[in-house]
Amino acid sequence: MMPSLKKGLVSIRTLLFLLFLLIAAFISCLWIDTSTFSVERSTNKTMVIPAKHNILRNETIEFPLNCAINNELQSKVSVERSTNTTVVISEKHNIPQRETIEFPLNCTINNNQTQTCPTNYPRPTTSRADDQDPPRTVCPNYFRWIHEDLRPWIAAGISRDMVERAQRTAHFHLIIVGGKAHIKKYRESTQTRDTFTIWGILQLLRRYPGKIPDLELMFDTDDRPVIRSSDYHEQNTTGPPPLFRYCGDRWTMDIVFPDWSFWGWPDINIKPWDELSIDIKEGNNGSKWIDREPYAYWKGNPFVAETRKDLLACNVSDQRDWNARLFIRDWIQESQQGYKQSDLARQCTHRYKIYIEGYAWSVSEKYILACNSLPLLVKPYYHDFFTRSLQPLQHYWPIRDTDKCKSIKFAVDWGNKNNQKAQEIGKAASDFIQEELKMDYVYDYMFHLLNEYAKLLKFAPRVPEEAVEMCSEIMACPADGLEKKFMTESLVKSPRITRPCTLPPAYEPHVLGAFYRKKLNTLRRVQKWEDGYWKEFNKQHQQNSVTFMMIYTKSLAIMSACY
Repeated sequence: MMPSLKKGLVSIRTLLFLLFLLIAAFISCLWIDTSTFSVERSTNKTMVIPAKHNILRNETIEFPLNCAINNELQSKVSVERSTNTTVVISEKHNIPQRETIEFPLNCTINNNQTQTCPTNYPRPTTSRADDQDPPRTVCPNYFRWIHEDLRPWIAAGISRDMVERAQRTAHFHLIIVGGKAHIKKYRESTQTRDTFTIWGILQLLRRYPGKIPDLELMFDTDDRPVIRSSDYHEQNTTGPPPLFRYCGDRWTMDIVFPDWSFWGWPDINIKPWDELSIDIKEGNNGSKWIDREPYAYWKGNPFVAETRKDLLACNVSDQRDWNARLFIRDWIQESQQGYKQSDLARQCTHRYKIYIEGYAWSVSEKYILACNSLPLLVKPYYHDFFTRSLQPLQHYWPIRDTDKCKSIKFAVDWGNKNNQKAQEIGKAASDFIQEELKMDYVYDYMFHLLNEYAKLLKFAPRVPEEAVEMCSEIMACPADGLEKKFMTESLVKSPRITRPCTLPPAYEPHVLGAFYRKKLNTLRRVQKWEDGYWKEFNKQHQQNSVTFMMIYTKSLAIMSACY
């Protein structure tokens, strides 16, 4: 019984084991058969679609290997593919590149024919792709001053009467309706200020077609602001007239706008900023700070303001060296010599460059800050649209306006003894200009300023009968010489396919207060250093004088004794 029982158990176990192998083989065959025609989810989230569906252009199509185990399975694959082929498409689609359409100048060939504005100008972009584009970046911090400049009109808005009252000193009236610009001129501007300001606004419309809302504004191209805050403190007075210009100060409410020179200044052969900033940067790369002349440099017209005339007293002489090298610029002579001595890209040859205002703010500030030299800013009273965010000892060294010569000498002596720190300040200023004052940001500043301004208008803008429609062709095609050259070089040839940078919010009162306190404390700290420097200098000078007198007196006594 026992041997036969053991034999029976072995047979049963053998049969069960063979049955298990058979079942396993059957299940394995089923798994192979079904997996051959399925697609596993991968890490890049692929999905299966029938081949009869349309495949989007630029999508990534994958064909995974389908290896058949035997001829029968291979034939099954062939049959399945013939009826419903499957492909794998990655969800990581390539973003299609939007075509850039250029709009070059369309000048009339026939000189006898009046130049008109083309009808094929860029149209407003309203596609869903444009609406979903994220902004490129947050705008630089100086964009916050847009809110401060418009603050006088936030509560009550801007009426037509307010705009018309700004005509008193305005050079032109700008009207934008339906994305088209119209100009009504009141009086002539100095040189080509109005021409290249209007040109810059037209380029903004080409850059962001349909994105500038309907508006009306008055523009004054003179230097000094005129809308005094003190005239509008009384509650019963009407609101201040909104007047656009190139600079402002703490006592006025003029709205600050980028100046004409960003698109070129043909009267004195200054290139458009886009090109000139590159030239200055290349010049900086070819001249190390430590290898530059260890003095403070300035070249300009001293006869436009008393403060500049005073500066000339700081020039080197036989009696005194205040560490300044100052030169008078004669624009008539420069023009006769082809402006060979006024190439701004070749004037970054000194470790220190002086900025001093003229009749008001000066266009030269951005060129000086871009030089990679330590900027010495004689106390300014005016500001343009980007300089309000600059901080002393971070972007420049402050110079007193009441005692310029001593202040300049101390600054240069300090910098020559503190090379690394002086270079850091100069580089910070240059980086600020090169990175945060690119033409992209200049246009974006204009974009946001005009959009925020338009929101305050309480009337519907309309084109007066005397206004003339303006476009790039109307201005550039009949132009000649440097005007045509600079307009051609600064022409916006195609609309921007990305959104402007994001406008940062207005300053909170405590943040703005902290900003002013920091600036004031830094100015006082530098003045304290300077006072200490001259106190020690005078002390040593006095000691040297006493020593000299003692030696001189003793020498006289010896000489008397000898006789």
